[in-house]
Amino acid sequence: MLTLKITEDFAPSLVLNLMTSIVASVVEKKVALANETNGDLGNAWLKTRSASSGAYRLIAWKANESVSLEAHPGFRLGAPALKRAVVRHVPEPASQRLLLEKADADFARDLTPDQIKPLASNKDIKVESFKAANTFYMGMNLGYEPLANPKVRQAMKMLVDYDGMVKSFLAGRFFVQQSFLPIGFFGAIAYNPFKLDVAKAKALLAEAGYKDGFAVKISAPNVSPWTEISQSVQQTMGQGGIKVSIEPMELKAVISQYRGRGHQIAMLSWGPDYFDPHTNADTFVHNDDNSDTPKSKPLAWRNKWFIPDITKEMLAAAKELDATKRAEQYAVLQKKATDEGPYIIMFQNTNQVARRVTATGFDPGITEDLNFYRTIKKS
Repeated sequence: MLTLKITEDFAPSLVLNLMTSIVASVVEKKVALANETNGDLGNAWLKTRSASSGAYRLIAWKANESVSLEAHPGFRLGAPALKRAVVRHVPEPASQRLLLEKADADFARDLTPDQIKPLASNKDIKVESFKAANTFYMGMNLGYEPLANPKVRQAMKMLVDYDGMVKSFLAGRFFVQQSFLPIGFFGAIAYNPFKLDVAKAKALLAEAGYKDGFAVKISAPNVSPWTEISQSVQQTMGQGGIKVSIEPMELKAVISQYRGRGHQIAMLSWGPDYFDPHTNADTFVHNDDNSDTPKSKPLAWRNKWFIPDITKEMLAAAKELDATKRAEQYAVLQKKATDEGPYIIMFQNTNQVARRVTATGFDPGITEDLNFYRTIKKS
C-alpha cells in the first residue's frame, strides 16, 4: 500500500495530474529491490527494463537504435490488441518515409511537410493530425524602454500576420492560439484577439510617443520554422515602423540569453511539464520576486513582468477545489497574459503522423509523456 500525505490544500485535479506525470512513475518495489546494486534501488537495472503495471513492459532498449515493448496480459484495462511494439530511432525524415512506403514501418512521426505532401497520392498511407501542447510565442523584455509601454506591446501584437503564416509555410503544423494554455488542456480558451492591423498599430505607437517607430532585436533559433517566422515578423513589424534586426542563434544560446534577461525579444516555444493548467500559469504569470537573484526564474521574471496581484490569482487557482470556478480563474489569467503581458503568443503546434492504412489507433498524446500504444490495431 502506498500512502501519500499532501500538506497543502491544492485542487484535487492538480494533484492527480501531477501524479500521472513522469515525476511520479511507480515501479514494483519487490522487483526493483531484487535487482538492486550497491544501494541504487534497482536504478541501473531499470535503465533497460521495466517493473510497472502499464499496458506494456520494456523488454529491450538499444540506445540510439530501438525500444522494444511487450504487451502486459494482466493490464487493468484488458490486454492490448498489439502484442509487441518496436519504436525505432530513425533521425532522417526521408528514411522514415522510405520505411513507411516499403511497409517496413507502420507509423512515421517526424516527417517534414516536404515528405508528407507526396504521400497524399499513396492509397496505402494516411496522414493524421493531433493537437500537441507547445506554445510558440515571443517574450518581450520590459527592461528595454519601448517594450515597457503597454501601448507599444499592444501595437506589436497587431503587427504579426498570424493567419498568413498558418495558411502558408506553417500550414498543417500550427494553428493560431494566443492563450498560454494549449487547446486540449483543462481551462484552455480559444482566445485570439489580435490580427494584423497596421493602421491601428501605428496609431497606438503614435499615442505611446513612437510615431517614427524604434529599433528592436529578436533573438531566434537558427532553424526552421523559427527562421521563417522571424522573417515574417520582421517584415510586418516594418510596416508599422518598427525596425527589427534578427539575431539567429543556436537554441541553447537563445535560452541561455533569455534566462539571464539578456534579450530584447526572444522567440521560443514552451511545452508543459505535466497535464494541468498550473504548469503553464505558473510559468507565464508567476513572479513574486523581480530582483536579479530570485529562487526561480519563470517566464514572467525573465521578461520583467512584475504584477503581484496576478501571481496571487494564479496561486489561488491552484488551490480552487471547485472545477468550474477553477476553469474560470484560468480563463481570466489567460486573457490578462494575452492582453497585458509581455508576450506575443502566436501558435499551438500539431503532430502529424503518417501511417499504413493497415495500422490504426496510435495516439501520440498532447504532451510528450502521453503516448498510447495499447489502442493500436493492425489488419
